[in-house]
Amino acid sequence: MNQPTAPKPAPKGATAAGTTFSQRFQSWREHHKEVALESLRRLMATPLPTLMTILVIAISLSLPAGLYVMLKNAETISNDWDGSAQISLFLRFQTSAEQGRKLADTLAKRSDVKRTEYISREQALAEFQEQSGFGDLLQELGENPLPAVVVVYPSVTDLNAAEKLRSDLARQGEVDLAQLDAQWVQRLYAILELGRRLVAALSIGLALAVLLVIINTIRLAIESRRDEIIIVKLVGGTDAFVRRPFMYTGLWYGLGGCLIALMLIQTVLWWLDGPVAALSDLYRSQFELSGLGLEVSFLMLTGSVLIGLVGARLAVSQHIRSIEPG
Repeated sequence: MNQPTAPKPAPKGATAAGTTFSQRFQSWREHHKEVALESLRRLMATPLPTLMTILVIAISLSLPAGLYVMLKNAETISNDWDGSAQISLFLRFQTSAEQGRKLADTLAKRSDVKRTEYISREQALAEFQEQSGFGDLLQELGENPLPAVVVVYPSVTDLNAAEKLRSDLARQGEVDLAQLDAQWVQRLYAILELGRRLVAALSIGLALAVLLVIINTIRLAIESRRDEIIIVKLVGGTDAFVRRPFMYTGLWYGLGGCLIALMLIQTVLWWLDGPVAALSDLYRSQFELSGLGLEVSFLMLTGSVLIGLVGARLAVSQHIRSIEPG
């Protein structure tokens, strides 16, 4: 006869409950959300100091960004001026209008020429009378003293290549004089290059200034919460746990400063739009002011947030370790 088996003894002690990855991620996300909102509430609780710090950051960011906008619009204007040297071919007086137009069409087919423009003797005289105001004096001469001109716009931007092209065109039989007008182009390019380097240097310098402002602000916030940090460390809080609220504080400073800077730039552009449009109409131009654009605005926003995070990290790493329970 089979005897009943004895029941297995129940396990002693409590069992550990396992947690899945999604549960741990959910807890991590909720904690970061809570810390971020708490950091924002602390900043809102002291509106005047917070606003002053954000305005300092905004002005520091808006200066190089504003110069970049000016440089961008200046480059747009220079593109409207063809951006390359201009060669004027003054034709001989015995060259007929048909020969002049044929020469312009032939030169336009060259690979080193972007386009050509033929100006007849009559057109040159009419333009000179309109722009100079000496119409009555020219009429007393009895004949047109101005030659026909073929204006050549090279496709090359290098001055040496443009000079070589001028020498080649000067050997054409219909050409009496070939003149290269490139000095103003080189001056314009030199000014634009100087502007680019100035914007880059100013951006680096003011980014460092923003970094120092955030480091100093976070350092003061750490000192004001020194007792709180000591208590957190006494109950087992890690440096990463203590560091987290200050990292979000730096993030809010960078984000807020950049948003205010973008608003300042847009306000200035709106203020200048009317006078610029009136000036553009006087010169019969279609030029319109352009802003930073979405791509540059996003890069500026990302860079400002990164500066805030780096500044907060540097401040926290420097001061958190020195705060230990006695």
